[in-house]
Amino acid sequence: MSQYTSYQVDARGVARLSLNRPDVHNAFDDVMIAELIEALNSAENDDAVRVLVLQSAGKNFSAGADLNWMRSMADKDYQQNIDDAGELSLLMQRLDELSKPTIALVQGAAFGGAVGLAACCDMVLAQPKTSFCLSEVKIGLIPAVISPYVVKAIGERQSRRYMLTAERFFAEQALALGLVHRIVDDFEPALAEWLDALLNNSPQALDACKSLIANVGSRPVEASVRKHTIEAIAKIRVSDEGQEGLSAFLEKRPAAWRNDS
Repeated sequence: MSQYTSYQVDARGVARLSLNRPDVHNAFDDVMIAELIEALNSAENDDAVRVLVLQSAGKNFSAGADLNWMRSMADKDYQQNIDDAGELSLLMQRLDELSKPTIALVQGAAFGGAVGLAACCDMVLAQPKTSFCLSEVKIGLIPAVISPYVVKAIGERQSRRYMLTAERFFAEQALALGLVHRIVDDFEPALAEWLDALLNNSPQALDACKSLIANVGSRPVEASVRKHTIEAIAKIRVSDEGQEGLSAFLEKRPAAWRNDS
C-alpha cells in the first residue's frame, strides 16, 4: 500500500497519479520517489492505460524536496548521495520517457524538483496563481538532476535567469516560457478536453509520436535524422493501428480505438 501517493486507473484508461502529502505541501523524499517510480512502471506496463495525469492533493502541487530528507543527505557520504540522486534521476527519466501521454495539473506552489516533474510531462495545466521556483541555489545546491528537462522545456537562456536568481515566477510567465500550456481556474473542464482528444487518437501512434519527438528534437536535420523519420512513418503505416486508421478514414467510419466507435 502506498504511503505518500495514490494511483488509480478508470474505465477509459486514464491513470491518475497523485502526490498525497498535503500536510507537508507534497514535499518528496526517498519513499515518495520510490512510490512514484513504481506507479510509472505500472502505467508503462499496463496496456489498459492510455493517458497518465499527474496531480497532487491539497493547496500546493509540491514544495520540492522534503527538509528532513535533505537533512539526512547532508549526513551521507558522496556515494550515498550518488545513490539518492540516482533515484530522483530515474523518476524524471521514467516520467519523461513514458510511452503514454502525460498531463500535469499544477496548483499553488511548485518548487525545486516539482518544476522538473512539470517539465517532464507532455502537457501542463496551471491555475492563475500557481507559482514556480528553481530555488536550489538559495540553500547552496543546484537543480542538477532536473536540469536536462527544465532546459528542454524553457530553453538555456531562460534557465540561466531562473536557475541563477532562484526568483519566483507565476503562471503567466510560465506560459510565456513554455513550461505551462494553459492557465485555467478549474482543471477538470480543460483536462476533459485534452483527454477526449488523446483518447480519440491511436495509442500506437501516440507512443511512436512521443518517440519521434524525442529522437528529432534539437538535432540538426542531417541524414541520420531524415533516415529515422522515413523509417518511422513506414513502420507505423504497416502497423495494425496504422492499417486500421487508414481503412477507417477511407471508409468514413470511426477507428477501433475511438470512444465513439
